Parts: sequence; structure tokens; C-alpha cells
Amino acid sequence: MKNTALTRRQFVISAFAGLAASGLFGTRTFGANWNSADKAGIDGVQLAIATLCTDGFGNYRHEPAFRVIPELGFKNVEFNLWYPSLLVPSYIESIRQRCYETGLRPISLQGTGFGGEGRNGVIKDLSHKIQLLNLCKILGCRIVKCTGARRGTQGGIQAVIEVCKELAPVAEDMGMTVVLENHANNVLENIGDYEAVFAAIDSPNIGMCLDTGHFEGVSVDLHEVIDTFHDRILHVDLKDCKERGKGHDTVVFGQGVTDFDSFLSHLREKNYEGYLVVEQAWSEPKGDWVNDLKDAYDRFSKWEQ
Repeated sequence: MKNTALTRRQFVISAFAGLAASGLFGTRTFGANWNSADKAGIDGVQLAIATLCTDGFGNYRHEPAFRVIPELGFKNVEFNLWYPSLLVPSYIESIRQRCYETGLRPISLQGTGFGGEGRNGVIKDLSHKIQLLNLCKILGCRIVKCTGARRGTQGGIQAVIEVCKELAPVAEDMGMTVVLENHANNVLENIGDYEAVFAAIDSPNIGMCLDTGHFEGVSVDLHEVIDTFHDRILHVDLKDCKERGKGHDTVVFGQGVTDFDSFLSHLREKNYEGYLVVEQAWSEPKGDWVNDLKDAYDRFSKWEQ
């Protein structure tokens, strides 16, 4: 008798392929000029900006981002999707249309962090991350970025590993990349945390997003991170930190402690290819923030290759 049972991996892939075909997640793309801004196809190093820089942590449906970013010089944009109303295909379609109208290029999506207690928590978290992968597909980008949960909560580092074990084959089959961002006071905080994740998950589609400000904020040496994980660093967030080892207090580039020339030179020596994402992490943009972001573009655009 022929065995017709699906493996768990086959079921997940076929189920979400069916949803995409049904139109729930959308299948249209921008066309030939819009489908290469992803980790798999990027040529060298490109500069990008996160909507966090213009929107802060509020839900403004990216109105400030689309109003300000076209004036700054950036073309590549990482969209932060931290609210339920933003996680539906109709809203993603509005991002797609506004990018077309403004000449911006979506390169990645940042969702809320990994974490979930028990089997139901893991299932819900896995579903959320797969939803983000499918929303990336609508936009024609291939990178999903998430950090973890606060240390000691939401199942800890083991919950991140459990979800990523299930997520890795889905990302591989979809041609997508999931990057895990370090964060102060988080289960993804130091070198040991990433060693645990990468020891358990050997997939080229699961990698690190290296956030300079958060590593500086907890006194993790950026050069040691590069030397240890250069083959797993797939995405880089640029933010300056006020004081080393005193938390992740973000300041305007050039007013903090990070030696970006040394850091970026080391990345280049290790043949990094991917995005450098400017990420001023304000609760709300403050001061002369528009000109600060213009200065950031001038500061880092020389590192594009």
C-alpha cells in the first residue's frame, strides 16, 4: 500500500503554498527592477534605513517614513511591523504601492521578537514568523528580522531554538532569510547565546543581525563578534551607543562610543555582503533628527560596494 502521509515539513510548505496560491498572501511582484533587493541576490554591500528612524515605536502606518525618507538619499528601507493592523496583506499591499510611488525599495521586515511558552506558544510564534516570510514575498524582499524576548521570559533561548528548527526548512524552501538581532537584556544578547543557537541550527537561511549599539551597550566586543560569527552575520544594524556597558542608550552618530570606521573595515576584511541598516532607535524622533539622518547617509554611504 502506498504511503501517502505527509511529513511535518511537507505539510507546512504545502499548506502555505496553497494559501499563497489562493491569493491570501498575494503573488504579484514589482517586476524585474524590484526582485533583487534581498540577501540572496544583493551584490556587495548596500546602505538602508529602518522606519524606526522616522516613525519611532509608534503606529503611524509609516506615514512619516514615506514623507521623509525620499528626502534623505536612502532607497533601501527596512519596514518595522510591530502592530497587528500592519500584519495583513492589504496593508502590505499599501506599502508596496507607496514604495512604487516614492521610488523606495523594501529590503526587509522587522517583526516582534521570538518567544512562546510551551507547545502552543511555539506554534503561535512559528505561525507569526511564517506570516512575516509571506509578507516579504508580497514586497519582493527576502529578509525577516526579529530579536528574542527578555531574558528569563517567553521560554528563554530554547524557545528561539525550537521555533528556528521548524522555521529553517520553510525559509530554505521559500528562498528567504531569517536574521536574529541581538538586544540588551535579551536571550539574544551575547556571544554565548548565539553559539547555542548556531550549534543547534545549521542552516544558511538562519543567521545573525549584528546590532552595534546593543553589543556596545552590554560590553560585547564588536571585533570578537565578527571574528567568531563572520560567516553567520547576514544583516547589520548601525546605531551609536552613549556609553559602553551602560545599556543601549542611542545617540546621534558620532556622539557615542562606537568606532564605525574600525568596525566596518573589519567587516569588509571578512567579506561581508549584505545591508548596513541605519537604525536610530528613538521612542519618538527628537532634535534635528531629519538632518541627523541626512548626515548618517553621508557618513555611511562610502561603505557601499
